[in-house]
Formats: sequence, C-alpha cells, structure tokens
Amino acid sequence: QVQLVESGGGLVQAGGSLRLSCAASGRDISSKIMAWFRQAPGKERTFVAGIWPKTGSEYYADSVKGRFTISKNNAENTMYLQMNGLKPEDTALYYCAVDENSYFSGVQYTDRVYEYWGQGTQATVSS
Repeated sequence: QVQLVESGGGLVQAGGSLRLSCAASGRDISSKIMAWFRQAPGKERTFVAGIWPKTGSEYYADSVKGRFTISKNNAENTMYLQMNGLKPEDTALYYCAVDENSYFSGVQYTDRVYEYWGQGTQATVSS
C-alpha cells in the first residue's frame, strides 16, 4: 500500500505561483511512475504532469507546458509540482497518483491505471 498526502494549494491571483507537494509513505517511490491530475468543478479529472523513473523524462499536458514543472525527491519520498504563471482556468482540485504497473511502458495519461491517489489539494486562481 502507498499513502499519498498532497499539500501546498491555496488562493492566488492570476500570474502567481504555487508549489504543490505529494508526500508518499508505505513504499519507496523512486521506481514508480507518479503523476499529477486535476479536476475542476463539473469536469472530468485530467492529466497534468507525470514523471517516468526509468528515463527521468517528464510529461505535461499541453495546457501547462512551459508553466508547470514536475519533480521528485526520492530521498524524501516526495513529488512536487511547481506552478508558475497561473491562470483562472488552472483552478481545480489537484491530485497526485502512483502507477505501479507501467514502469516499462511509460507515463499514462488516463487516470484508470493509477492505483493510489491522494485526497487532493485545492488551487484557486483569481482573475
């Protein structure tokens, strides 16, 4: 079992920044694919960013490329999402997730394959 706890959300003005954290416990996450998803009110949960430990590659949704950066600190068993240049449309509940089965195939953009999820942290961007 993996337990995930997100933090770092809040209310910021457009153009501002937030840094989300996802603290993992229960298992070593260094070899696991991890990702961030988000869900806005009335909308489906969508992929934001993911990191593939096999290659160290990072993957981003087109809507956040150039503004968001995903990273992992394996020593701290923690994943981060640095969000810069925030826009009102980035307002959502942000979740971190772990996929234990796709190590050799890469980051998956569908939430169906991720086995473990945090409770989410709310990011609200005012205009």
